[in-house]
Amino acid sequence: MGDAPSPREVRSYRAWGAARRFTNGVRDPAFRELLQLIDGGPMHQCPPPVLLPDGAAAFRAMIEAIDAALEEVLLETYILRDDKLGESVQQALVRAAARGVRTYVLVDAVGSMGTHDRFWDSLTEQGVVVRHFHRFWHHPLEALRRDHRKLLVCDRRVSFTGGMNIGEEYGSSIRARHDVWRDTFVQIEGSVARELAAVFAEGWDRARGPTLPGLEYVSWSDDAHASPQQNVAAVGTLALQHRLQSALQRQMQRRLGRQRDRRRGRRVRRDVDVASPDDRAILVLDPRPGRGQREMLGVLAALLGGARARLWITTPYFAPPTRALSLLLAAARRGVDVRLLLPSERTDVPLIRHAAHGVYRTLLESGVRIFEYERATLHAKTMVVDGHASLIGSSNLDFRSFWLNAECNVLVFDDACAAALESSFHEDLANSHEITMDEWRQWTWAHRVLDRTARALRWAL
Repeated sequence: MGDAPSPREVRSYRAWGAARRFTNGVRDPAFRELLQLIDGGPMHQCPPPVLLPDGAAAFRAMIEAIDAALEEVLLETYILRDDKLGESVQQALVRAAARGVRTYVLVDAVGSMGTHDRFWDSLTEQGVVVRHFHRFWHHPLEALRRDHRKLLVCDRRVSFTGGMNIGEEYGSSIRARHDVWRDTFVQIEGSVARELAAVFAEGWDRARGPTLPGLEYVSWSDDAHASPQQNVAAVGTLALQHRLQSALQRQMQRRLGRQRDRRRGRRVRRDVDVASPDDRAILVLDPRPGRGQREMLGVLAALLGGARARLWITTPYFAPPTRALSLLLAAARRGVDVRLLLPSERTDVPLIRHAAHGVYRTLLESGVRIFEYERATLHAKTMVVDGHASLIGSSNLDFRSFWLNAECNVLVFDDACAAALESSFHEDLANSHEITMDEWRQWTWAHRVLDRTARALRWAL
């Protein structure tokens, strides 16, 4: 075990250096402590998570959980389509509401703009409470900030999260197998579900949804009340001046806190069953605009620094900041088996693929192995490190996920979950094509110009 990291070292990319000092990398007990210093969140003890790399199985499990709910269903997603799969989820939500279950649906106003009004009207008329995140007329100045989370929480006991939106393309018995997008979800029980309910509640509050029962909402101004007052000699006019100054400061902080509550939604206190150093553990990473983005970058930097043998990443949109890219290259140069699974020509956003191509030469020269998935459109967002730490969620490795979107990810410390994710990665490699330096050299000059242009525009993608 290395020395305890200093506060300066846990800031954003500096966490990489702190993680490098741990003898056992991500398996070192100090690594968990480092992540908690970075993120400020707890490590949950939980039953074994269930990896769901198949869309049909994931949606089947989600609908079964909705049908089994007794008190509450919370569904948050970027896209909820009104196709046959969306209608099957809609019917499950309606059945839950008919049983008297509190049923809430939060969708992104832009991501789900293609869904017809009659779909939402049908839900509302049958007792489901629906909100759209960041409608333009509610937040016209923040139109670029979207709710990219995908999560389902039933009775604050069973939860699902990952990269899948709700639509036939993500997998169902309705579509032919070769047309299904490749994505990953995970099913988790225990106190993690209660924290994911709090994650939902914060976005729900931002979307002007009614207060959810049984949760403790906290104003952004509350931190001011908790901070200790400075010691001032209580003599004459100096003491009076200090009391007046403190009262004005508290009033201003409360006002600013209420304004932030209206802009970003209130916070919700998290309930947790804390994991011991030897337990299976899960850390929830839920960045959103104004909170958590630097922490997410810090956790990713720590994972890159903590890798000792294997670092396997799957992402559909690879356009990381230059500094994050340099940490990935550093891992490969020190002998870590770094592999990237990225989209092929079947990508849904070709310009992002070109932005990734813009750094292929640098990656290959540093020893990173690059694979492009050819069987279907790749949409999974996962990372597995040294057969122990698994990151599953909605965050892409691009500017939007780092700085603009509300995201939800879980970092799982469990050998069995990591083995399942590595097995899934190997299956994906069997349906992929490896890019070599010789192949890269054969690309046309026009292709390379487009790659460099897209890479230069990565901040706008």
